[in-house]
Amino acid sequence: MANSKYEYVKSFEVEDEVMLPNLIVVRIDGRNFRRFSEVHEFEKPVDGRALNLMNLCATAILEEYPDIVFSYGFSDEYSFVFKKTSKFYQRRASKLLSLISRVICCASKEVLQTYLAWRQNDCHVNNLHDTCLWMLVKEGETERDAQEFLKGTQKQQKNELLFQKFRINYKNLPAMYRQGSCIFKAEVEENVKYNENGTPVKRLRRKARIVQSENIAGRSFWNELPSLLKEVGGFTEDVDKVNPEYVRFFQFEKKLMPSTWIVVRIDGCHFHRFSEVHEFEKPNDKQALNLMNSCAVAVLEEIQDIIFAYGVSDEYSFVLKKDSQFYQRQASEIVSVIVSFFSSMYVMKWKEFFPRKELKYPPSFDGRAVCYPSSKILQDYLAWRQVDCHINNQYNTCFWMLVIKKGKSKREAQNCLKGTQAQEKNELLIKEFNIDYNELETMFRQGSLAFWEKEDITMTHENTASVETSHRKVIVEHCDIIKPEFWEAHPSILDENHLLFEALINNFSYQHESLGKVPLP
Repeated sequence: MANSKYEYVKSFEVEDEVMLPNLIVVRIDGRNFRRFSEVHEFEKPVDGRALNLMNLCATAILEEYPDIVFSYGFSDEYSFVFKKTSKFYQRRASKLLSLISRVICCASKEVLQTYLAWRQNDCHVNNLHDTCLWMLVKEGETERDAQEFLKGTQKQQKNELLFQKFRINYKNLPAMYRQGSCIFKAEVEENVKYNENGTPVKRLRRKARIVQSENIAGRSFWNELPSLLKEVGGFTEDVDKVNPEYVRFFQFEKKLMPSTWIVVRIDGCHFHRFSEVHEFEKPNDKQALNLMNSCAVAVLEEIQDIIFAYGVSDEYSFVLKKDSQFYQRQASEIVSVIVSFFSSMYVMKWKEFFPRKELKYPPSFDGRAVCYPSSKILQDYLAWRQVDCHINNQYNTCFWMLVIKKGKSKREAQNCLKGTQAQEKNELLIKEFNIDYNELETMFRQGSLAFWEKEDITMTHENTASVETSHRKVIVEHCDIIKPEFWEAHPSILDENHLLFEALINNFSYQHESLGKVPLP
């Protein structure tokens, strides 16, 4: 298959491999989690059920990804340690962080040990402070006064406050609150079947265990876990003093080039299997595509710096404005936020699009951020994705027609289409199935676009004249973005000066304008 003229845009993708023998740690943190906990009325200072939910999610990650051998978490964060020989995603930081979040490149076991000690120390310090804070609030103090009262107090003073004023011995609080939780894989015996005489047949299985320990970075804890010694290595000394700045030095941070368009493309992980398990219609499931589009709209509404998105099948590309300072242009933060929010929306919206179909397991997406220096190159990138949409959809339409209508096996259908050109595929569809490819739904052939557009609304009040107002909303269209007509009809999408002008007019720093609609080609 010949490459399209737009595929040169792939040269802007930069490799970011975490080289051996560095150990890989990936840390996730909740975004706006304080607001989330308030909206969902989490118990203060600590909600045990919320922590157990975090632990179960972390356990699911260890079970899903065999290369992750240890994790530690507290509050709304979790750190995941990969085995030292991991080749997961070829050790590409962008892929690792999109599946989880921030990557820490540990140059040695000693760095990993210090990192774990740092996170557990933060768990203790934060929980002690929050326990004091919310006990004071429960006693009638405002949150601001309580914060001011605790300002500058040391650990011992906080412990004394809890004991003397509230009769709370901090050391008697649940270990999960004070020490956090760690998860690792241990070999346990399980009954796999029973013999004819009824005796069980046992096999060793690696199962995730959740435990609490006072010192997860200590030799006595770490070195007694055979799986960690094998996959990561042992600790020779205990950590005397935690130096956060030393650990932060190893954090893998890629700051994206300023004054460039940022594109974050997400793709479904093992989505072929996901679509089969959930019995998506072939070659295109309209409801599944509409679900993807709805999730993309939610992302644009949540992250105002995203001005345009293009999606097809199980992928979506999100374009951030050229002067965006979202998360200070840190690639790890931007990608992980978009991927995690999109994934969560997919789960939340599932029943809206598949009311009679159970979501048997949650989907996952990976992604990466790439910078494009000019509007022309950005348009070529989007053209490349739309060309791919057409090529893949034309092939899949022929393939599944041969399988479903003609009864061919998948291998036979592949052999039948091998080496065929676009015109031959079109002729096959017309001749064998009476299908005019150009008459198929535009969304299938050209993908979907999501962008902001102004909508005029006329409001009539009692005994007053009609008042015309306008507001912006995200719309979804299906049309050709390779030809210039779309961009000419919507100049504000890629016009930075126009966007700034509109933002000033609306007195809202993130607002951008998209004018008018173009008829479908």
